[in-house]
Amino acid sequence: MSTPSRISPVTGHYVTIDVEDVQYKVFYLESGQGQPLVCQHTAGCHNHQWMGLLEDEEITADHRVIAYDLARHGKTDPPLNKEWWKEEYKLSADHYVAFVTAFCDALGLDDPIFMGSSFGGNVALQLALRHPDRFKAVIPVEGADYSPGFYLDWWQHPHANAAQVCASGVWDLMAPQSPDKDRWATWFYYSQGSEAFKGDLYFYSVDHDLRGRLGDIDGERCPVIMMTGEYDYLTTPEDGARTARQIRGAEFIEMKEIGHFPMSENYPRFAGYLKQALRRVEERTGAFH
Repeated sequence: MSTPSRISPVTGHYVTIDVEDVQYKVFYLESGQGQPLVCQHTAGCHNHQWMGLLEDEEITADHRVIAYDLARHGKTDPPLNKEWWKEEYKLSADHYVAFVTAFCDALGLDDPIFMGSSFGGNVALQLALRHPDRFKAVIPVEGADYSPGFYLDWWQHPHANAAQVCASGVWDLMAPQSPDKDRWATWFYYSQGSEAFKGDLYFYSVDHDLRGRLGDIDGERCPVIMMTGEYDYLTTPEDGARTARQIRGAEFIEMKEIGHFPMSENYPRFAGYLKQALRRVEERTGAFH
């Protein structure tokens, strides 16, 4: 007598890429087929945040969902060919953009949609500005033109338990309506990524600054569908809407009853908004291929 399989359809792989003369062996999860949808996790976290999406059969029926670990996160190590421990990690916009494009090139992805959350939402805007012809569309989640104030020394203070500080710092960014099991899972993800968190926030709060440059993004050429949770006080819905208004052709969706980590804190609610965004991409760019 056969029993239903408990083996997830999600598979994991490594790919080696070169980014500005630096080599990385990048770990990524993927599921589905069709239109590539490349997903970037939040600062200090890893690709497991996207497991709900990776196992969403409705989306993976016609999307190849790919969620990677940025260098120094999850199962992607720091650089392979340099003494990385001799320098402070500060993620720059230039390197971040180069990493994403090198990863997409290494996988031979044709016209992918890029979706990132938080500092991943911010880099989505950078990609739309710098490489509008490389991506079918971008979906910045919890992103904005500028997110100052969070590059702080106490994320790695020797008198603090960095794992606890980083994890607890994200707790009240989640909506109270999100299920407890998912909020605690998000907390747990963050307890594992404290070493990279401060360096990620250098990009988020210092090096990423598109004030005065949003008019250079062509949201008709590369559609920009922004989404922000109602309970996000880092990048508020007002920040997201203000940013979208300054981008030609951009659209903004406010997600009700959800916070800064929508893909992991309450995936079923996030999925409804994501499917709305993907429909808009399809309507504006034509059928998926």
